[in-house]
Amino acid sequence: MEVRGRVVVVTGGASGIGRALATRFAAEGAAAVVIADQDADGADAVATEIGGLAIQTDVSREDDVATLVARATREAGPIDLFCSNAGIGGAEGGPEVANDAWQRIWDINVMAHVYAARHVLPDMLQRGEGYLLNTASAAGLLTNLGNLTYTVTKHAAVGLAEWLAITYGDRGIRVSCLCPQGVRTPMLLGGIGATAGNSVLAGGGMIEPEDVAQAVIEGIAAERFLILPHPEVADYVRRKADDPDRWLAGMRRLLARVHAGLAGGSSGGSA
Repeated sequence: MEVRGRVVVVTGGASGIGRALATRFAAEGAAAVVIADQDADGADAVATEIGGLAIQTDVSREDDVATLVARATREAGPIDLFCSNAGIGGAEGGPEVANDAWQRIWDINVMAHVYAARHVLPDMLQRGEGYLLNTASAAGLLTNLGNLTYTVTKHAAVGLAEWLAITYGDRGIRVSCLCPQGVRTPMLLGGIGATAGNSVLAGGGMIEPEDVAQAVIEGIAAERFLILPHPEVADYVRRKADDPDRWLAGMRRLLARVHAGLAGGSSGGSA
């Protein structure tokens, strides 16, 4: 799909990857870009900058997502590309993380994708075309050390995107799953100094949100399912598939390095 002339919706569009996507889509000549975010002021600022439409949306609430789809369609036209991008990092830790924290990250990192598909697909299927871009993470293909909730929900997001691609691919629906690793966003920068954030840095360097947007433009033009702004992630996935036990042992060594760095007062770094 080429973005020019298309109606695009981006959730989580007020900052980070979402802001970079919205800005790039506008630069590519999209007919309309709808910026959806819980941060109304941030969404308005991006919309003003690019000449888009801002709609305050809490993607963890199905009613909000339904309203977003209905209003975007009414004010901008039928949605060609829906970028379900909003996500959170969740609570550091493992099984001991409280149930309410599990539920919140599940609602945002997984159910928001379900709500988007539920409300945008009927019109796309009727027209016989449409594109879903779901933002997951390299953690959804690999793991995120120190953060079980993030790892599990991002695996679920990848699985959801796979199912949608298989089920609707022959009915004109294209699906891409965006799986970046370290990106210079407020979410990652806020996690530096803890196991989860430092493990991302230890696994490779950070790229800019604009680099992710470039990868997305290339990925949707080629209609690739997996969009990997960090090409090395594909190598990691192959190693994991070829020898899972060796991969697990390597991840344990990486975890030990991260813990040693934290114990020594290190803020992490590329490796």
